[in-house]
Amino acid sequence: MSFGDPNNPYGQQPQGGQQPGYGYPQQTPQGVPPQQGYGYPAAPPVNQYGGFPAGPVEMPGGVKAARVMLWVIGGLNLIGGLAAIGFSFALNSELEKSGASTADAEAFASLGQGLMIGVGIFSIIFAVLGMVLAAKFKSGGNGVRICAIVYAAFIVLFSVFSLPLGVVSLALGIVIIVMCAKGDGSAWFNRQRQQY
Repeated sequence: MSFGDPNNPYGQQPQGGQQPGYGYPQQTPQGVPPQQGYGYPAAPPVNQYGGFPAGPVEMPGGVKAARVMLWVIGGLNLIGGLAAIGFSFALNSELEKSGASTADAEAFASLGQGLMIGVGIFSIIFAVLGMVLAAKFKSGGNGVRICAIVYAAFIVLFSVFSLPLGVVSLALGIVIIVMCAKGDGSAWFNRQRQQY
């Protein structure tokens, strides 16, 4: 038995002149996933166009629910803000009709009207911010997720001060935080987007 004997299968040199197991890793055939070395994490799969996968292609259910809740809270805040402004003018006209024309009554009425208008404007701004965040859920990145979590934290904070009336907004705020902080929510907002 000799090393160069062509009839000996154990003595043949591999084609291409390389020794097996030495040098660069061998290429795997197309359609066969490459094997990884021991102790190393698997590389993410490569999509058919090259590069890493784009992440989830459809918005997860929890993220959709958080988006709907942001729309609901935004709509309720908008209605509440407009109602507060309308109520302030109605209150002022009722005080004028009552005939209380002392300086203290007028100062109190002006202060009350100013506070109600301020609360109404703040509520409208807060509503618009929530609606903008909800609109950005489809195309926004991780910054939108973080802003939605902070927004929901403010909802929870304001709801605690308005209990028991704020129970609904408290629950919605907590659910928004949970849905945006979950793994599928994070994967949705951190997905790779197409560059146009």
